[in-house]
Amino acid sequence: MRILLVEDDASLGEGLQTALRRAAIAVDWVQDGVAALTAIRDGGFDAVVLDLGLPRMDGVQVIRTARQEGRRVPILVLTARDRVGDRIEALDLGADDFLGKPFYPNELLARLRALHRRAQGQAQSTLSHGALRLDPATLSVHWQGRIIDLPRREFALLRALMEQPGRILTRDALQQAIYGWDEDVASNSLEVHVHHLRKRLDADLIRTVRGVGYTLSVPA
Repeated sequence: MRILLVEDDASLGEGLQTALRRAAIAVDWVQDGVAALTAIRDGGFDAVVLDLGLPRMDGVQVIRTARQEGRRVPILVLTARDRVGDRIEALDLGADDFLGKPFYPNELLARLRALHRRAQGQAQSTLSHGALRLDPATLSVHWQGRIIDLPRREFALLRALMEQPGRILTRDALQQAIYGWDEDVASNSLEVHVHHLRKRLDADLIRTVRGVGYTLSVPA
């Protein structure tokens, strides 16, 4: 999952970025409304965490413009504003959820998982593929009844593949799912992560489609 974080408070932004990455979520962080709208237009995000009180362009205007342009990415409003009218306006303009400051990071993560499930049309929080089961809430993976410990990027890669079974995902799409803008990515990083997953799980689990990307094999 890839999140756009829009927060002008540097301390809070750094803390949220750290919490999201620990949850195996790729996150890109911008600090004003104009940069937020540009990033939303570029696409590639599964959800947006958006403060309302932003420099250069207010968060409400970001929502209004994004929805008028037909941008459908889920938006979770995160703000210290306590006026009911502000919340109603944001939701009526097209925000999908609202969380007031202060808040618990685990609640933010749970709300993001719920938004992502709805956007993906998933009823269950866990993902299953044959003998493989992945739980985004607990960051746990079960393979053939055994618990498998995965580093966060391998977890994010496996999750991206399991969310779209049967679909071939390109290298660019998979890299976007596991890396943020400011993270160094070696040219062979994706191949290394795939190699490690095959060793930890099954050599035939992830199929390479030459010149395109990767997909999960059909379960036996």
